Amino acid sequence: MVQSVNSALSNMLEKDEDVILFGEDIGYFGGVFRTSDGLQSKFGKHRVFDSPLSEGGIAATAFGMGINGLRPVVEIQFADYIFPAYDQIVNEIAKVRHRSGGEFWCPVTFRTPAGGGIRGGHHHSQSPESQFTHTPGLKVVYCSTPYNSKGLLISAIESNDPVIFFEPKRCYRGPFYGDPHNVPTWKGHSEAEVPDSHYNIPLGQARIAKEGTDCTVIAWGTMVHVAEKAIKDSGINCELIDLQTLIPWDKETIVNSVKKTGRCVIVHEAPKTSGFGSELSASIQERCFYNLESPIERVAGWDTPFPHTTEWDYMPSPARIIDAIKKTQEE
Repeated sequence: MVQSVNSALSNMLEKDEDVILFGEDIGYFGGVFRTSDGLQSKFGKHRVFDSPLSEGGIAATAFGMGINGLRPVVEIQFADYIFPAYDQIVNEIAKVRHRSGGEFWCPVTFRTPAGGGIRGGHHHSQSPESQFTHTPGLKVVYCSTPYNSKGLLISAIESNDPVIFFEPKRCYRGPFYGDPHNVPTWKGHSEAEVPDSHYNIPLGQARIAKEGTDCTVIAWGTMVHVAEKAIKDSGINCELIDLQTLIPWDKETIVNSVKKTGRCVIVHEAPKTSGFGSELSASIQERCFYNLESPIERVAGWDTPFPHTTEWDYMPSPARIIDAIKKTQEE
């Protein structure tokens, strides 16, 4: 995924001279996860450069660039650090198109590594997507594989609306493994063949990662891989949907799947209370009430700060997801 993100950024810098990259340590150093490695030397310091350690300043600068015709792509080094920029993103960037009656728009992409699984502790493991899905004017994307990370990121940069683009840091480098103290190891899809050329994956379109008939399992980010393992071990013929874009989310694909299976499990690693799974659950119930054979199940992080030493007890495991899938099968 590190290489596919880098390829997306390189493609867009080459294709559109209005694309600008900046953030903390992304220039000469190539970013803390090396997602921008080599781009400054290739495209120059005027297009790929380091910012001060000020997320509020980064967002404000991106706002000014965006409304004046550039397409800034900024990296917030960890999703946990995005909160100092929250006011600029929510009160200014997200609202400028509406506030100006369409006279101005702000095509800014905020890239940020999110989620746990690397023993990052309280302040390097959070998954704050729901805090942005509540803000009209923003698009919210959460990739899961090398292929969709590139296609979705290119679409985000080309969008005329501001996009919050979450990249699951646990999937940056393959192979993907769970924690042997809590979860059996498994290899996921953080390694794959990805075209060097430019390609898009439309925002607002979910991906059916596995077709099935007995239960719909919805996930995004790292949890797509964990859910895939759970489905395989459960022995139940589940349909796995990678949501990909949270706002706008693909209602048609989700609703059609749930109407087909009659059962649904939603998986995310953010805390359960007010997580985006709550919105999905309510929306599915509104549209599929007469098709549901059992209550919708949610498997999520616990309502506590993200722990350090016991993170795989906090994050949904295959065992927890299997229990939820089996619960939907009960008469």
